[in-house]
Amino acid sequence: MLFIDPHIHMSARTTDDYERMAAAGIVAVIEPAFWLGQPRTSVGTFVDYLSSLVGWERFRASQFGIRHYCTIGLNSKEANNEALAEQVMDILPLYLGKEGVVAVGEIGYDDQTEAEDKYYRAQLALARDLGMLVQVHTPHRDKKRGTTRSMDVALEMGMEPGRVIIDHNNEETVREVLDRGFWAAFTLYPQTKMGNERMVEIARRYGAHHIFIDSSADWGKSDPLAVPKTARLMLERGIPRADVEAICYRNALVAFGQGGRFKEEDWLEPQRRDERLLFEGNSVLRGQEPRVDELPVIPERDERLLIE
Repeated sequence: MLFIDPHIHMSARTTDDYERMAAAGIVAVIEPAFWLGQPRTSVGTFVDYLSSLVGWERFRASQFGIRHYCTIGLNSKEANNEALAEQVMDILPLYLGKEGVVAVGEIGYDDQTEAEDKYYRAQLALARDLGMLVQVHTPHRDKKRGTTRSMDVALEMGMEPGRVIIDHNNEETVREVLDRGFWAAFTLYPQTKMGNERMVEIARRYGAHHIFIDSSADWGKSDPLAVPKTARLMLERGIPRADVEAICYRNALVAFGQGGRFKEEDWLEPQRRDERLLFEGNSVLRGQEPRVDELPVIPERDERLLIE
């Protein structure tokens, strides 16, 4: 079984994570632009960060046989710095047309302030005008109201629900998201958001229609193998294999594939690994002997990685 992690912050992870992910069957990842843990102080820091998502990080992932894509946007926390947010809005169109950018995101609400609403609407308008998909961050606090508001505003701004991914769902929000025709993504954090035991019950109750999962692994306590580990648990608990494949691979491909930039053909053909390649003079090796495959290979699976 192949896996997609459609929401993971690899710029905060190590190359060891890439190796483990490839060995566990993850073939593609989507990295949303997000908050770095402390506020940025100038638009130049956004330029450097967004440039790394469409540049270095794509190269780094490729060195381990994983296809890297991203979503580009102004995150909800930093939308509250309006002077800086205005400058960021000016540069977003420069990145949204780049190779590997599959949606505007992650955008939405944090504390549901007026500034967050203003820039959420502005980015929805940008996505609508560019014909792009949207990846929505739902708030950690007052989640049910924030999720409903996120969908209401997306519709007000002219977005089709089937082109909007509502992320970080839980048992309180999933029914409304599905009933309104949006995509329902679930973040699997070890102790918070949505644990994999709870996700099994979501799959049992709601099936696989318009549902998929992600790790949202970042600089905090999180697990870049959350998707394959949850797939394994679902199978052990009797969830039909077809549903598991949809939730852990196919649905993310269908949802993000609507934009035409997220294509299964990009990763189905095994890639020839050549660690002699450089990105702007840099490699991931740190002086180690480069691995060079004469023929394309598929990474060997290691089921031990999926056992807690």
